[in-house]
Amino acid sequence: MIRLQLENASLAFTVRRHKRLTLKEFLLRGMFRRSVNPYMTVNALQEINLQLCDGDRLGVIGHNGAGKSTLLKTIAGIYPLTQGRRTVNGRISSLFDIALGFEPDASGWDNIAYRGYLQGETPKTLAPKMQEIAEFSELGEFLDMPVRYYSSGMIVRLGFSIATSIEPEVLLVDEVLSAGDQSFQDKARERLAQMIDKASVVVIASHDLKRLPSLCDQVLWMDHGRIRQIGPADEVVAACLDESLQPQNKAA
Repeated sequence: MIRLQLENASLAFTVRRHKRLTLKEFLLRGMFRRSVNPYMTVNALQEINLQLCDGDRLGVIGHNGAGKSTLLKTIAGIYPLTQGRRTVNGRISSLFDIALGFEPDASGWDNIAYRGYLQGETPKTLAPKMQEIAEFSELGEFLDMPVRYYSSGMIVRLGFSIATSIEPEVLLVDEVLSAGDQSFQDKARERLAQMIDKASVVVIASHDLKRLPSLCDQVLWMDHGRIRQIGPADEVVAACLDESLQPQNKAA
């Protein structure tokens, strides 16, 4: 049985309070003072409790910096918890930063192979997918060129085409529908919808509050690293939209 659970999950980062100091700044502020550039703790996630199983479709919303992407990366195992417990039964497939990590001097074809292997493919499982990935990207003869010559839109097309060739059990999606022109975006949305249908558990972080209820039955509203509200998609989205309008109402 596919299952995903977070119990009292918290994540804290320790970072420098200031940017990196130059030698001049270091000398002027005091060479022997330990507090010249002190550390600070950022509580990225605080006491998150979440349980998902077969058939669950969860949307994650919140302002920029609310903890949406951090939550997904914690579920994926990219960030280890500071405290609490993470339990995942099932193969996780993540659609994060799909335009990053290409080998610039390698061709599009070679990068399909490299990225495919990173997603858990083997030469045997990837071989029948190569042509389909190429056709979906619509890059044609550009796949023979080093990706350093690709435009940003071409790189996103290729990254999306590779990333969505997987067959997920637990699918984590973080704002990936910015691939190319409108026609490709429409095709990308259709591909993503097919992946959502196939996956056992889906978690999607998005700012698209109008579309999210059509993809998810539950929505989790993040606020400064905590769960503000979780429940039926329409109810939570309506509450979030209502709060976003309050400052305007008060000003009026």
